[in-house]
Amino acid sequence: QVQLVESGGGLVQPGGSLRLSCAAATMFFSLSDMGWYRQAPGKQRDLVARISRGGSTNYGDSVKGRFSISRSNAKNTVYLEMNSLKPEDTAVYYCNLARGSIESWGQGTQVTVSS
Repeated sequence: QVQLVESGGGLVQPGGSLRLSCAAATMFFSLSDMGWYRQAPGKQRDLVARISRGGSTNYGDSVKGRFSISRSNAKNTVYLEMNSLKPEDTAVYYCNLARGSIESWGQGTQVTVSS
């Protein structure tokens, strides 16, 4: 189990922006695939974005063109830049790490988009 600590959530108005960060406590961060998922009340946890250890990215359909995932191997951190936020983006956002048989989740950070 790898400790993941998310930060950057909060309340933002529709059309606004937020940047989430997830710091991983592992020396093998550069060898790990990282991702962001979200879960709204009463709904399943869905993929937001993933970035492989090689830097390839993929996004959920609902966030394409608005969100951007990146990573800093020097800082053991993955980021999620969220722009043009909509009320339907409101959810708890979870960081995910995957490496071989190892998978870890962060505790989640709340993002609320509301006027």
